[in-house]
Amino acid sequence: MLQGLTRRDFLRFSALSACSLAILPPEPAEERDLLGLGRVTVSWIYLYAEPSYNAKRLNRLERDAIITLLGRETPDDGPPYNPLWYRVPDGFVHSGYIQRVCWKPQTPRLEIPEGGALFEVSVPFTRSYRKPDQTSGPLYRLYYQSVAWVEAVEQGSDGRLWYRLLDDILKVNYYVRAEHLRRVEPEELDPISPDVPLNAKRILVSLAQQELLAFENDRLVLRTRISSGVPDYRPRGNGIPTATPTGRFYITKKTPLRHMGDCRLTDSLEAYELPGVPWVSFFHETGVAFHGTYWHTDFGRPKSHGCVNMHTEEAKWLFRWTKPIIEADVILKAGHGTTVIVV
Repeated sequence: MLQGLTRRDFLRFSALSACSLAILPPEPAEERDLLGLGRVTVSWIYLYAEPSYNAKRLNRLERDAIITLLGRETPDDGPPYNPLWYRVPDGFVHSGYIQRVCWKPQTPRLEIPEGGALFEVSVPFTRSYRKPDQTSGPLYRLYYQSVAWVEAVEQGSDGRLWYRLLDDILKVNYYVRAEHLRRVEPEELDPISPDVPLNAKRILVSLAQQELLAFENDRLVLRTRISSGVPDYRPRGNGIPTATPTGRFYITKKTPLRHMGDCRLTDSLEAYELPGVPWVSFFHETGVAFHGTYWHTDFGRPKSHGCVNMHTEEAKWLFRWTKPIIEADVILKAGHGTTVIVV
């Protein structure tokens, strides 16, 4: 529901929302290029003269820099696990820490279903705040294709519409500009092949090959590169090893978003905070799961703290394909689900 507004305000905002989109920064010209835009996902990466780590380093690109991706290169010297490089206006960057993004501002929703609804960040990144006011305390940056639980839409002190988000772990609220999130429509989460019997679906994860394969009976329906846990069997502070466990498991819980990392309120871009990790399917009692990944695309080698990192689109497909089936706008579903074998 739109908080604290009369019907007259409601109608006025219907017009104002359309006008506010018109005065946003114009769509970057780069969006019209074939490959679109990329975002640097780590503190910095090097720009090279050629698509090779042995080439001359031309510059450093800082975290969250938005760059034009002009073309793909796959040189012989790789690296072999992920040989993809991008040609950019002034040189080349390796794809491992480039998230492909879009600039798709939205018309804000003026009504939110009772209890909340799923939304997804539709711009390269947006800043969250403690209040619907850009002069209030800043918090996390939320990144393209991360998922948020929106409880309400409110008028901010700047006259714009803001969404009130609920953090799924900390159970606190923060706010983002409403035009930076798009509604995840319920039909987007329709189950895939729900009539296939539970015992006919299975997932095989090869740690040696860094691959995931999904089967319906003996038919392969998905094969993709992943990033599993970095093999360090010493327990962390929480007592959980970082290596992805091997064995036979089952999907036991699913949630469309999860705040991962240290789970602290902060405005630091260098903190280990990953709010809104999308399309999470848990298969181990320690919290190991399949999920989408917005902080790297360096699939093909271990990168995680134990989970199975996937391309976000493929994690969403797996989320819909596996059992237990979770309905749209449900924050958590538990049950005995699809078989997972990790070798």
